[in-house]
Amino acid sequence: MKISQLLGERFKERAFEIESQNLMTRGGYMKQVGNGIYSLFAPTKRIQHKIERIIREEMDNIDGQEVLFPVVMPATLWQASGRYTSIGSEMCRFRDRSGADMVLGMTHEEAAVHMAMNVAGTYAKYPFMIYQIQTKFRDEPRARGGLIRVREFTMKDAYSFHTSQEDLEKYYERAYRAYERIFARVGVPEVIAVKSDSGMMGGSVSHEYMLLTDIGEDTIIICPECGFKSNVEAAECIVCNEKDDEIKPIEPVATYENKAIEEVAGFLGVEKNKMCKAVVYQRNEDDSYVLIFTRGDVEVNEVKLRNYLKAEVHPATEIDAAGLCAGSIGPYELKADCTVIFDRSLCGGTNYVCGANRDGFHMTGLNIERDLGEVEYVDLGKAIEGGVCPVCGKHSISVSNGIEVGNIFQLGTKYTEAMDMTYDDENGKRQHPIMGCYGIGVGRLIASVCQVRNDAYGPIWPISIAPWQVHICALRSDDENVRAAADKLYRDLTSRGIEVMYDDRSVSAGFMFSDADLLGVPVRVVISPKTIGRGMFELSTRDKSIKCDINPDEAVEKVLETISVLQSRIDEQVPQAK
Repeated sequence: MKISQLLGERFKERAFEIESQNLMTRGGYMKQVGNGIYSLFAPTKRIQHKIERIIREEMDNIDGQEVLFPVVMPATLWQASGRYTSIGSEMCRFRDRSGADMVLGMTHEEAAVHMAMNVAGTYAKYPFMIYQIQTKFRDEPRARGGLIRVREFTMKDAYSFHTSQEDLEKYYERAYRAYERIFARVGVPEVIAVKSDSGMMGGSVSHEYMLLTDIGEDTIIICPECGFKSNVEAAECIVCNEKDDEIKPIEPVATYENKAIEEVAGFLGVEKNKMCKAVVYQRNEDDSYVLIFTRGDVEVNEVKLRNYLKAEVHPATEIDAAGLCAGSIGPYELKADCTVIFDRSLCGGTNYVCGANRDGFHMTGLNIERDLGEVEYVDLGKAIEGGVCPVCGKHSISVSNGIEVGNIFQLGTKYTEAMDMTYDDENGKRQHPIMGCYGIGVGRLIASVCQVRNDAYGPIWPISIAPWQVHICALRSDDENVRAAADKLYRDLTSRGIEVMYDDRSVSAGFMFSDADLLGVPVRVVISPKTIGRGMFELSTRDKSIKCDINPDEAVEKVLETISVLQSRIDEQVPQAK
């Protein structure tokens, strides 16, 4: 490919704060069409093809069969599973010209069951796995970060079908290892698997694959002592409360205009962990109020709350109707029309400060067992930095941010039962197959690699997924000797199957190198009057690990050798397949 023919412009000015979005916009990788919707230029599409090839190889290695599900599906499929009504406005619903209700696929569990139904009617067909790489649409309300969070996206999703939980667990382990190999092969071996909440997917066991980075929206809990890892939504929140030597009486104290936790704690000179905080939600179904009391430094985990209530909730807006006093809600002598829940973070603590249920006042000396009697504690909190690890019991919990680049779920029979998919077992008895589900967002993975593989000048694409392997920079292409040498190297490399970007333009060295940095091609060969004058080409790698002069007669072999070195560095990080 000659850069003079490449569609897409590159520019120097910073465009966005999130680095992957900034570099991919400046580098001519994508163009925004609408909120969370992008067209992809040739460099991105070439990266995507390579990632998809790696994914296909790993899915085929665990006995996957590639299929293709439709983007548009009749609503009846989703009505059968129950998700047509349980999923909110993220799903795009419409009617076709005949008036039939239709949906745009945001995930394909229903389509997978529909495909396998009636064609896998006997136990002899099991186990099997089907997968696709397909365009999906989710009306994401918080599209951000370029390809990191979008509305239209390309995703690999796979679905396995089994006759026993034991068989699913064995296959789940194979998929787990295949995912580790995929992420290592695309150049991000540091991706970690964490336990997660299954959310709308359902199932009892699930893992998310996270790339740790400050711009990630997911919060990851890690214990460096024992290696425990979990998404904050699924992690236990364990804190220790030491009893004070003196148990104080409960009494009101004026706090005037101070209402927020930080304000009250500062005014009274106490730590936030000695505050009993009130958080109010409402159930979506009937707007009834749910009041959670938690320790002042612990946030409510809404996923845990939804799972506990078995209901969707939203933060309360108008609380007067429930008889609650905004900024001064407390459990002592509470008279309110709401469900009251105590978070486990309060257990064992003494002398808490809480709201007094009247404006301008709080209570000090709250001792829950003495002042409220026996209460039930529920784990509804988000794990905190320095909290107790649920595995090793040490005060070692660390909180990090991450981008979810993949997920795997043990779905069980949620979808096969709902859609009445059955097979005949060895005894001729009808059974519902057990399912697993395995997803990777391809576009998000591209952006995630860019987010962690870059420098101040542009992306540093791993050789395994780079849009091109070699970038020829012909400085002073108007020089006959430079042009002849560059043209010959271009022909020789392409004839050997090497993917080459050739900058054949008559532009300044600074302009040419700036574009080369933004394209991020791993191996660069510079040919100029100066290098020709000393009978050499300059070879370097984008990551600056290799830089040397090479003889033009040996240039092709030296380039192939450099590509091999870069690929071997990636291969060394790939775990063995099982």
